[in-house]
Amino acid sequence: MSFHYNFGLPSLTSRSSTTVQRTTEEPPPNKTTQSTVICVYQANIAGYWRNVTVSWCRNLMHHSLHVSIESVGGEANYTCKIDVKPWNFWSKKGYKTIEVDGNQMEVYWDLRSAKFSGSPEPSSDYYVALVSDEEVVLLLGDYKKKAYKRTKSRPAFIDAVQYYKKENVFAKKSFSTRAKFDDRRESDIVVESSTSGPKDPEMWISIDGIVLIHVKNLQWKFRGNQTVRVNKLPVQVLWDVHDWLFSSSGTGTGHGLFIFKPGPSEAESEKEGSDLGDHESDDSGYYSTMSNDYQSTKSYTSNEFCLFLYAWKLE
Repeated sequence: MSFHYNFGLPSLTSRSSTTVQRTTEEPPPNKTTQSTVICVYQANIAGYWRNVTVSWCRNLMHHSLHVSIESVGGEANYTCKIDVKPWNFWSKKGYKTIEVDGNQMEVYWDLRSAKFSGSPEPSSDYYVALVSDEEVVLLLGDYKKKAYKRTKSRPAFIDAVQYYKKENVFAKKSFSTRAKFDDRRESDIVVESSTSGPKDPEMWISIDGIVLIHVKNLQWKFRGNQTVRVNKLPVQVLWDVHDWLFSSSGTGTGHGLFIFKPGPSEAESEKEGSDLGDHESDDSGYYSTMSNDYQSTKSYTSNEFCLFLYAWKLE
């Protein structure tokens, strides 16, 4: 399954653009029941933007967190693995030291009070901090004061920004996730469906409790796109639920793919005379944060955020 829609957006790095494209084309095998949340950030480490991938994984036996930092040249990844639910309770709080391109970095975490709402990613009461040169270059969670106190490090001069989020959700009818479309707060996203029974298949997509998209006769409209508004911000929503209705795998499962992209559609951008396409990027795929282009670089990064939701239907 793959979309053929063109977002018409500039890419901060060529590798990140390739990664996002591959994400939409290579869903995980439908035989797995491992819920995953993968978030990719751009963080300033030792004067350069680098990709930092944070993966939360959970199945019946394990619940883990992986933090992966890409080298400047992109040839290597430096990974730190953390057990979210270890046998020893004290292991839910700790730190590890890793060396990235000759630079020593620390990963601190406190998951002892972490709350979860159906996702392998915590919803509150935790922190995960990535420290470089006594700066917290990436901070996840709402225990920010505790993180700074524990790490004895200052906030980063340049904030990390999220590039995209990919989540696999397993359910029968209702699939939920969260995403931050602006600087205010995270929004709750719920996709509900009715694909069995005497009535025609239907689908509802709601954000923050408000149904923004209602698709009737889903058997004829299993692929589509629509622009909605969340806190007055336009958000493009694309869906492909072909496998929900016509899967021939014989396994009793199928998945739908949903993409949520803040910003107007390509046609709307052209109508407004957007000049985003004139931005020139560094062919190396990394930006030195010491240059005068930082503000524009950060603006492009925040505008490129995408949420990929794989909704695996269990019968």
